[in-house]
Amino acid sequence: MNDASGAPMASPQPLPYGHGWIAPAAPEPSSLTPAPVPPKSARWRWIRRGLAAFLLLFILIIGWLAVTAPMSKSLEPIAPPRLTLLAADGTPIAENGAIMAEPVKAAKLPRHVTQAFLAIEDRRFYSHFGIDPRGMLRAFVANIRGVGPKQGGSTITQQLAKITFLTPERNLSRKAREMLIAFWLEAWLTKDEILERYLSNVYFGENIYGLRAASLHYFYRQPEKLTLAQSAMLAGLVQAPSRLAPTRNPKAAAKRAKMVLNAMVATGALSEEAARAVPVARLDQRIKPVLPTGTYFADWAMLQARDVADESYGTQKIKTTLDTRLQRIARDVVGRGAMGNAQVALVAMRPNGEVVAMIGGRSYSASTFNRVTQARRQPGSTFKLFVYLAALRSGMSPDTMVDDRLIETGEYRPRNSNDRYRGQITLKQAFAQSSNVAAVRLYQQVGSKAVVRAAQDLGVRSPLLVDPSLALGTSGMTLLELTSAYAAVAAGNWPVKPHALPEEEPGLIARLIGPQRRLGSGLQSDLESLLRACVAEGTGRAAALRIPAYGKTGTTQDSRDALFVGYAGDLVVGVWIGNDDNTPLKGVNGGGVPARIWRDFMARAIKGSAPIAPAKPKPSVPVDESPLGNAQFPIGIDDASISLGNDTSLSVKADIGGIPLDVKIGTDGVKVNSPQGAGTGGEKQPRR
Repeated sequence: MNDASGAPMASPQPLPYGHGWIAPAAPEPSSLTPAPVPPKSARWRWIRRGLAAFLLLFILIIGWLAVTAPMSKSLEPIAPPRLTLLAADGTPIAENGAIMAEPVKAAKLPRHVTQAFLAIEDRRFYSHFGIDPRGMLRAFVANIRGVGPKQGGSTITQQLAKITFLTPERNLSRKAREMLIAFWLEAWLTKDEILERYLSNVYFGENIYGLRAASLHYFYRQPEKLTLAQSAMLAGLVQAPSRLAPTRNPKAAAKRAKMVLNAMVATGALSEEAARAVPVARLDQRIKPVLPTGTYFADWAMLQARDVADESYGTQKIKTTLDTRLQRIARDVVGRGAMGNAQVALVAMRPNGEVVAMIGGRSYSASTFNRVTQARRQPGSTFKLFVYLAALRSGMSPDTMVDDRLIETGEYRPRNSNDRYRGQITLKQAFAQSSNVAAVRLYQQVGSKAVVRAAQDLGVRSPLLVDPSLALGTSGMTLLELTSAYAAVAAGNWPVKPHALPEEEPGLIARLIGPQRRLGSGLQSDLESLLRACVAEGTGRAAALRIPAYGKTGTTQDSRDALFVGYAGDLVVGVWIGNDDNTPLKGVNGGGVPARIWRDFMARAIKGSAPIAPAKPKPSVPVDESPLGNAQFPIGIDDASISLGNDTSLSVKADIGGIPLDVKIGTDGVKVNSPQGAGTGGEKQPRR
């Protein structure tokens, strides 16, 4: 050690103990000095911690798989199985869903069937543990080189994991989950069980899932009896079932089947000579779909049928409430309606909510949009039922007087459709003539909450605008909602839930504690008196039947919607007419075409309800064309004739409403012969 001048310095001597000498401090270690090696026990401690973390992560993954991908799910159909809907009388009306059949058993299949699938999809299936690194590398190299069609490296176990547990999205997260589930499946299932579940679920095109359904669909035979040619063609479909379907692209299907046979040769399952001798499989499609896959009613009923259907592979049959006779009548009367190019909807149900007929538009093939269940349109004056229900609940009666004069104060000033105002009239008269000003006055008198509650009590679930215009039906709702509300009046119970599947009648206890409430005989009778007046003497006269009929017309602003909803006998029916683009109708209102469609449906649906046809005119009297004879001409009135006399006088004789009339016109003027008791004048009838 040197001093500042460069001369060597003497090493410091330690001071004697007890004489105040301090030992020099030890020099600090240099930063370049390597850190001391931890003891062996510390390294093992970190290793143990890492293993514990990995084990904890593994346990969490297994728990996550147990929750999100239960093993039983691989036994369930991967698509909703086909359901056949039946009418109430057992007649099939529609089929919908995937075509599936019972699962296959690997031990019962011919060897060439499983060999064909393994050769083209997963040659090392029985030797890998869910993941095949060699297969993945081979597919990667082939895809990079661009030789032949694009290959995939997924094993059959991975494919089962993907189609059973995962969505079809393509990303690294889904691929990682696929591998984890593949390991899990391999740990819990045997190889044959994995293969069976794969073959029972894989897609074969044309809405066909599973080997059994595919063999029946394409070759009309069970998979246990498939030939080598048929097995090769079915195994080839899995890669691109829609593009390679032999029904659409037989050449591509045959070429792909040849690739399967060559793959079987490569695996040793087949000799080259045997492969060359295999002919192209010929299709045998004897099972042809004869039912529609959807109708307006079927689309609506299928959602309810899925809820009650079992999770099975076979086709199931579900009986519905549809009445085939009433459905035919509905289709016929709607087709005869004079609507121009407008759309139409009709729904018929029982008072308990069983829907027995449904027409959701002019043509299902042209538009599957269901205007009974999906379209939310303004109900117009049919909504007044709820306004009057709220008024009756408040203590009014059908004979209570209401002001039918023009509203001249306030911001909202509605007008009656014909600009006719009657002064003080009863609730029954106001409802029958569909007075707008009376409905708004009642709405303001009872309050918005009472009206909204009345509508919701009877089953309306669509949001309602709290505004005086609500009294005239300005809030949209479906025709199904509206018709079920009228069904509640017919049944005397509310609410009525429309349904497509038969339901058991509730027992005494269920009725006591159930959600339904009774209107009460007095309230129901008052409502029916209003509805009856509308048909008998009001805006719904076109819907009159021979039996008591109850209903209400509805027409929205500028005639954008025209409705008639009502009931007779044991049927409740709603009819709507309008344009999908909400443009005005031409010359159509609720008391016109909708009321007549409603009447025509009821007249044919309910025996003895058809209105009495007007009397036919009596046959005309033969005409005497001689110059001096009497010329008589029928004029459409009972017992009427016109006579030309020899004295150039003209005689007119008729029977009008049971009153005989004899008028003679001659050179001396007009002479009226009034029989005893006959009147010569009458009151002017009020304008309807």
